[in-house]
Amino acid sequence: MATEADRKALEGLKEEYEYGWKTEEAEYVYVARKGLDHDVIDHISDLKGEPDWMREFRHKALDIFLSKPMPNWGPDLSEIDFDDIYYYIKPTEEESFGDWDDVPSYIRETFDRLGVPEAERKFLAGLGAQFESEMVYHSLREEWEKLGVIFLSIEDGLKEHPDLFREYFATVVPPTDNKFAALNSAVWSGGSFIYVPPGVKLDIPL
Repeated sequence: MATEADRKALEGLKEEYEYGWKTEEAEYVYVARKGLDHDVIDHISDLKGEPDWMREFRHKALDIFLSKPMPNWGPDLSEIDFDDIYYYIKPTEEESFGDWDDVPSYIRETFDRLGVPEAERKFLAGLGAQFESEMVYHSLREEWEKLGVIFLSIEDGLKEHPDLFREYFATVVPPTDNKFAALNSAVWSGGSFIYVPPGVKLDIPL
């Protein structure tokens, strides 16, 4: 049952965040319909060209999500309308760009405002940038690539290193852990695939 503090917090989320901003001119390639069912899962899997085992994993995770109750710890989340959410938005035709200049200008401008390109140049061994449901950019410094470090979008990791991917995917927090872990497993999209060979140590962050 929602407390008065919970209600006030939820009302506050509806107000305009005074320090926030949003990308006004986004041009999406594909937007899934609102709501979540097995048809939406199939659309996501089809668009990503996933192997059968991943499609089956998503469907099983959705079944777990639908069967599990809402968590009874933490704030009251009972007012979430899961049918009023877009679970997949594809911003570009390309799965992930390797050259920052190839990323659509409205996406570059968003990350420029966040200081991401400058951070990449000064502090990072590699960078992945996600916009909506997909990674739009990945880079890795050549010296780390030569040492066998792999840093890809998670979709490319699934395609290029399927056995390694399958061995570790969703093992830290499996879909059976809780309702929201199951939801994440059902509709996951974007993220990074990282492999650091034994004996190799990164002294700057990815």
